[in-house]
Amino acid sequence: MDKLLLQRLVLERLAEDLLQAEQGARTAHETATHEENIAENKYDTLGLEASYLATGQARRAEAIRQAIGQWQQFRPRAYDAGQGIQLGALVRLGHADDDAKQQQQLLFLGPDGGSMKLALEDGQFVQVISGAAPLGRALLGKHEGDELSIQVAASRQQFEVLRVE
Repeated sequence: MDKLLLQRLVLERLAEDLLQAEQGARTAHETATHEENIAENKYDTLGLEASYLATGQARRAEAIRQAIGQWQQFRPRAYDAGQGIQLGALVRLGHADDDAKQQQQLLFLGPDGGSMKLALEDGQFVQVISGAAPLGRALLGKHEGDELSIQVAASRQQFEVLRVE
Protein backbone atom coordinates (compact mmCIF):
# COMPACT_ATOMS: atom_id res chain seq x y z
CA MET A 1 0.00 0.00 0.00
CA ASP A 2 1.27 3.47 -0.85
CA LYS A 3 2.17 5.30 2.37
CA LEU A 4 2.64 8.59 0.53
CA LEU A 5 -0.96 8.31 -0.69
CA LEU A 6 -2.09 7.76 2.90
CA GLN A 7 -0.09 10.80 3.99
CA ARG A 8 -1.70 12.89 1.24
CA LEU A 9 -5.18 11.72 2.30
CA VAL A 10 -4.44 12.67 5.92
CA LEU A 11 -3.25 16.12 4.82
CA GLU A 12 -6.38 16.61 2.68
CA ARG A 13 -8.63 15.67 5.62
CA LEU A 14 -6.71 17.98 7.96
CA ALA A 15 -7.06 20.83 5.44
CA GLU A 16 -10.84 20.26 5.37
CA ASP A 17 -10.95 20.21 9.18
CA LEU A 18 -8.95 23.46 9.29
CA LEU A 19 -11.38 25.20 6.94
CA GLN A 20 -14.31 24.11 9.12
CA ALA A 21 -12.60 25.22 12.33
CA GLU A 22 -11.67 28.61 10.85
CA GLN A 23 -15.22 29.13 9.57
CA GLY A 24 -16.60 28.17 12.99
CA ALA A 25 -14.25 30.60 14.70
CA ARG A 26 -15.25 33.43 12.33
CA THR A 27 -18.96 32.76 12.82
CA ALA A 28 -18.63 32.61 16.59
CA HIS A 29 -16.54 35.79 16.62
CA GLU A 30 -19.12 37.61 14.51
CA THR A 31 -21.85 36.44 16.88
CA ALA A 32 -19.85 37.50 19.94
CA THR A 33 -19.17 40.98 18.59
CA HIS A 34 -22.51 41.70 16.93
CA GLU A 35 -24.24 44.75 18.38
CA GLU A 36 -27.49 42.84 18.96
CA ASN A 37 -25.66 40.48 21.33
CA ILE A 38 -24.44 43.09 23.81
CA ALA A 39 -25.48 41.94 27.27
CA GLU A 40 -28.38 43.93 28.70
CA ASN A 41 -28.24 42.20 32.10
CA LYS A 42 -26.21 39.55 33.93
CA TYR A 43 -28.36 36.74 32.51
CA ASP A 44 -27.84 37.78 28.91
CA THR A 45 -24.79 35.64 28.08
CA LEU A 46 -25.10 34.89 24.36
CA GLY A 47 -22.20 37.18 23.44
CA LEU A 48 -20.00 35.76 26.21
CA GLU A 49 -20.80 32.18 25.23
CA ALA A 50 -20.06 32.95 21.58
CA SER A 51 -16.69 34.45 22.57
CA TYR A 52 -15.80 31.25 24.46
CA LEU A 53 -16.79 29.24 21.40
CA ALA A 54 -14.71 31.49 19.13
CA THR A 55 -11.69 31.02 21.41
CA GLY A 56 -12.14 27.25 21.40
CA GLN A 57 -12.48 27.11 17.63
CA ALA A 58 -9.39 29.29 17.21
CA ARG A 59 -7.41 26.92 19.46
CA ARG A 60 -8.69 23.94 17.48
CA ALA A 61 -7.64 25.62 14.22
CA GLU A 62 -4.15 26.24 15.63
CA ALA A 63 -3.85 22.58 16.73
CA ILE A 64 -4.84 21.48 13.21
CA ARG A 65 -2.24 23.85 11.68
CA GLN A 66 0.42 22.26 13.90
CA ALA A 67 -0.72 18.78 12.89
CA ILE A 68 -0.55 19.77 9.21
CA GLY A 69 3.02 20.97 9.75
CA GLN A 70 3.99 17.69 11.41
CA TRP A 71 2.37 15.62 8.65
CA GLN A 72 4.02 17.73 5.92
CA GLN A 73 7.46 17.09 7.44
CA PHE A 74 6.75 13.40 8.08
CA ARG A 75 8.59 10.94 5.84
CA PRO A 76 7.21 7.40 6.18
CA ARG A 77 9.96 4.83 5.70
CA ALA A 78 9.91 1.16 4.84
CA TYR A 79 9.55 -1.25 7.73
CA ASP A 80 12.88 -2.26 9.28
CA ALA A 81 12.52 -5.57 11.13
CA GLY A 82 15.65 -4.73 13.14
CA GLN A 83 13.93 -1.70 14.72
CA GLY A 84 10.44 -3.09 14.85
CA ILE A 85 7.35 -0.97 14.30
CA GLN A 86 8.08 2.76 14.14
CA LEU A 87 6.15 5.83 12.98
CA GLY A 88 5.27 5.34 9.34
CA ALA A 89 4.47 1.66 9.71
CA LEU A 90 1.39 0.20 8.12
CA VAL A 91 0.24 -2.56 10.47
CA ARG A 92 -2.37 -5.26 10.05
CA LEU A 93 -3.62 -6.28 13.49
CA GLY A 94 -5.72 -9.24 14.42
CA HIS A 95 -7.82 -9.55 17.54
CA ALA A 96 -10.48 -11.89 18.78
CA ASP A 97 -13.90 -10.47 19.60
CA ASP A 98 -16.39 -11.90 22.12
CA ASP A 99 -17.53 -14.53 19.60
CA ALA A 100 -13.89 -15.71 19.27
CA LYS A 101 -13.89 -14.67 15.61
CA GLN A 102 -10.68 -13.16 14.28
CA GLN A 103 -11.14 -9.48 13.44
CA GLN A 104 -8.52 -7.56 11.48
CA GLN A 105 -7.79 -3.90 11.17
CA LEU A 106 -5.28 -1.89 9.19
CA LEU A 107 -3.43 0.87 11.05
CA PHE A 108 -1.13 3.61 9.80
CA LEU A 109 1.11 4.93 12.57
CA GLY A 110 1.89 8.62 12.13
CA PRO A 111 2.58 11.88 13.93
CA ASP A 112 0.15 13.50 16.37
CA GLY A 113 -2.99 15.16 15.13
CA GLY A 114 -3.96 12.70 12.45
CA SER A 115 -6.32 10.34 14.25
CA MET A 116 -8.91 9.47 11.64
CA LYS A 117 -10.34 6.64 9.58
CA LEU A 118 -9.62 6.76 5.86
CA ALA A 119 -11.76 5.02 3.26
CA LEU A 120 -9.71 3.85 0.29
CA GLU A 121 -10.97 3.39 -3.25
CA ASP A 122 -10.74 -0.40 -2.98
CA GLY A 123 -13.20 -0.44 -0.06
CA GLN A 124 -10.57 -0.90 2.63
CA PHE A 125 -10.41 1.29 5.70
CA VAL A 126 -7.20 2.45 7.33
CA GLN A 127 -7.24 3.77 10.89
CA VAL A 128 -4.61 6.47 11.33
CA ILE A 129 -3.23 6.71 14.87
CA SER A 130 -0.32 8.46 16.51
CA GLY A 131 2.53 6.89 18.41
CA ALA A 132 1.19 8.70 21.50
CA ALA A 133 -2.15 6.85 21.42
CA PRO A 134 -2.32 3.84 23.78
CA LEU A 135 -2.40 1.37 20.90
CA GLY A 136 0.32 3.28 19.08
CA ARG A 137 2.59 3.19 22.15
CA ALA A 138 1.95 -0.53 22.55
CA LEU A 139 2.87 -1.16 18.90
CA LEU A 140 6.20 0.70 18.88
CA GLY A 141 9.09 -1.74 18.67
CA LYS A 142 6.88 -4.80 18.04
CA HIS A 143 7.41 -7.24 15.14
CA GLU A 144 5.25 -9.48 12.99
CA GLY A 145 3.85 -12.29 15.12
CA ASP A 146 4.13 -10.34 18.40
CA GLU A 147 1.14 -10.10 20.68
CA LEU A 148 0.18 -7.08 22.70
CA SER A 149 -2.44 -6.18 25.24
CA ILE A 150 -3.96 -2.81 26.11
CA GLN A 151 -6.55 -1.71 28.62
CA VAL A 152 -9.57 -0.08 26.96
CA ALA A 153 -12.06 1.27 29.48
CA ALA A 154 -12.94 -1.65 31.74
CA SER A 155 -11.69 -4.40 29.43
CA ARG A 156 -8.31 -5.66 28.31
CA GLN A 157 -7.92 -6.21 24.58
CA GLN A 158 -5.45 -8.63 23.01
CA PHE A 159 -3.96 -8.09 19.56
CA GLU A 160 -1.54 -9.88 17.30
CA VAL A 161 0.67 -8.14 14.73
CA LEU A 162 -0.15 -10.03 11.57
CA ARG A 163 1.78 -7.96 9.02
CA VAL A 164 3.92 -4.82 8.89
CA GLU A 165 4.90 -2.73 5.86
